[in-house]
Amino acid sequence: MALNKFDPKLVRRAQQGERNSRNLLLGRLSKVFESFFKRKLGNQAVVDDLVQCSLLRVNSGLEALQQMDKFKAFAMKAAMFELHDYYRGRHSPKERTYEPQLLPDNKDFINPASGDAIDVEKALAMLTPHARRILELREHGYKFKEIAEMLDTTETAAKMQVKRAFEKMRTIFVD
Repeated sequence: MALNKFDPKLVRRAQQGERNSRNLLLGRLSKVFESFFKRKLGNQAVVDDLVQCSLLRVNSGLEALQQMDKFKAFAMKAAMFELHDYYRGRHSPKERTYEPQLLPDNKDFINPASGDAIDVEKALAMLTPHARRILELREHGYKFKEIAEMLDTTETAAKMQVKRAFEKMRTIFVD
């Protein structure tokens, strides 16, 4: 018997706000979307954009899902909408660079007066050169569209690099 990657119980827990279940579900779905879009398009930058936009669409619509056993059909419909928008020339990256509810509470910040210190250079060294370059360009005031043109990538891919860089740095600072 094959393991159901989208078990209705997992979908229900994700829908109820269990963070680990949602991450697991969207992680599994990401692989399905990537395979789907690669077969259709092949262009990795466009595939990455469509995967992210599809995941956002599923994530924001998950609460409305009533039949947990229909999750994969629900998700693939979201992917099809993104693909159709792309084919019609109406595709636009919808990703935000941060989620306000994911920002750390004030207690997560280190108080310099307490003697704790953060080695920002060390944390930045943990990032890929590409991610560091994007952060550097953002610091100099460039817009994501301009950065994407300079680095021959897409706007959404640049935003994702920043998001992932901040997530990675946050784990470094918390650890």
